[in-house]
Amino acid sequence: MKPYERYRTRKLLLALTAAGGLLLTACSGEGDSSGGSKAADRDISGLPAPDRSQGTSEQDDRREDPDHLSTFALDVDTASYDYARRALADGRLPDPSTLRPEEFVNSFRQDYERPDGDGFSVTVDGARTDDEDWSLVRVGLATRTTERTGERPPAALTFVVDVSGSMAEPGRLDLAQESLSVMTDRLRDDDSVAIVTFSDEAETVLPMTRLDGNRDEIHDVISELHTRDSTNLGAGVETGYETAVEGLREGATNRVVLVSDALANTGDTDADTILERISGERREHGITLFGVGVGSDYGDALMERLADKGDGHTVYVSDEDEARKVFCEELPRNIDLTARDAKAQVAFDPETVEEFRLVGYDNRRVADEDFRDDRVDGGEVGPGHTVTALYAVRTEPGAEGHLATATVRWLDPDTRAPHEETGDLETDALDDSVRSANRSFQVTATAAYFADALRHDDPLLPGAPGLGELAEHADDLADRTHDTEIHRLAEAIDTARRLKRTDRE
Repeated sequence: MKPYERYRTRKLLLALTAAGGLLLTACSGEGDSSGGSKAADRDISGLPAPDRSQGTSEQDDRREDPDHLSTFALDVDTASYDYARRALADGRLPDPSTLRPEEFVNSFRQDYERPDGDGFSVTVDGARTDDEDWSLVRVGLATRTTERTGERPPAALTFVVDVSGSMAEPGRLDLAQESLSVMTDRLRDDDSVAIVTFSDEAETVLPMTRLDGNRDEIHDVISELHTRDSTNLGAGVETGYETAVEGLREGATNRVVLVSDALANTGDTDADTILERISGERREHGITLFGVGVGSDYGDALMERLADKGDGHTVYVSDEDEARKVFCEELPRNIDLTARDAKAQVAFDPETVEEFRLVGYDNRRVADEDFRDDRVDGGEVGPGHTVTALYAVRTEPGAEGHLATATVRWLDPDTRAPHEETGDLETDALDDSVRSANRSFQVTATAAYFADALRHDDPLLPGAPGLGELAEHADDLADRTHDTEIHRLAEAIDTARRLKRTDRE
């Protein structure tokens, strides 16, 4: 019997003694909902831990989970990293409250093996650090590539565009107009778009309209957008969902795309209140929210909260190249869905792991016992996506054998049937150092170290190099891979190093 199986057996005997027949009933229900997955045949997750209060981000970073389980909703947001780069380019260090390490990590392409069909592949790897008995362990999840999806369903996209006075700043409304125009030319003839604008009030300026034969009309509406008055974001979102429902297309993928600096100052300004007003449309019709943030002053917290609660995700754009990438690559990739309410649970072996910390995902944590409760919200993921979670793991001295098992659970977007997939990691599979690990792992570690250095004066991640050494390493990675995105990462790290040095002086 493996060590983690002995641990699970001990917990099961204790739980059966305490709960008796009630637990048997609950376990039976979990087994019936497993969807015939690999994890259903071999229950690697142990028994979920009781719910715990979340505390602050820093407390979560330092917390040891006594039950050796870590559970979180998947997240493919990248806005935090791009907004941090914008702040650094403007000559200022980003506000620590806007820094979400998982969004730094998930901003870079990964080479995980892809699944043959719908759902996820699971890759678990790791590397030892210079800190004694500490390693970085990476859980990588990937969906099938877009090239293998065949004909995607048509899209019905409702664009909710902020035209408040703050959007007059260069790089806001003008950038949105240029991006929408380019995207209008790239969408298929059988796709449809609607456009809602909002300032102090909201207005539908274009009802749901097929692209075929109507592109000139759509371009005219986009070119006539102009700024005015204050920001009633709540009215914009509510009218956007009403317009999306009126133009709902059966058999199509229906989305609301919010383009805003999210500096709400009129009407509802709380994400929960805004979303409660359109909760029926979201649940009944499955309309998800895609948030596109713009502007040097940006309501990051509100936009991120809206996207999380709206079953979507957020990106941030600061220039024309990024906008074209978002509207012409990211958005089309999110038209189709491969998974709803996706969650991950990592079970660390108590015989080999003394302590672990999940890097980021502070507001995406899920109670361990809710992993297989499909009523509990997870993340929505489309084709061609990868999701990465990084852990700092302290192993028992001289530990050998099984280290961790990662399980991802998701619902089929159409049938809502649950599915699971798993991946394992043994101690002998750990690379000797982060520097000797594969390229994509080194990029993951570099992005995580960067976020950690921006968040904390004293880095929390084991083996953390200084920003100067980190910038040199990122430069070396970029030169070896000829990757523009890694070059930009190296530049951002070097800028942060100079700004931090100036602050100290």
